[in-house]
Amino acid sequence: MNKTILVAASLIAVFTMGYYAENTVAFAQYMGNVGGEGQTGAYTLEEALEIQRRRIEAAEANPASGSGTPYLDASGVVGASVIAGAVFGGIAAAFFIRGRSGKYAAMGRG
Repeated sequence: MNKTILVAASLIAVFTMGYYAENTVAFAQYMGNVGGEGQTGAYTLEEALEIQRRRIEAAEANPASGSGTPYLDASGVVGASVIAGAVFGGIAAAFFIRGRSGKYAAMGRG
């Protein structure tokens, strides 16, 4: 491929992403109370402290609930890792087994 075309396409891609990135800005967590009519109010320090106090009390009252991250569940961290490892390990094993025999295998090994 011609280097000039490659550089031009890369520059166009960078400038296009930069142009549209302004429209997809990620904002921080919304901190406001929504009223019955959809209006927003102020999220005061006292309200924040009260909510955090309730969360701490709920965690202390239910110590078996943990952090809420299901590590051993299939949708959790370890479960998803085991499932992904099994899938990709099976594919790799199939390639290794098929690679030991065939047209391009080394002589005397398969």
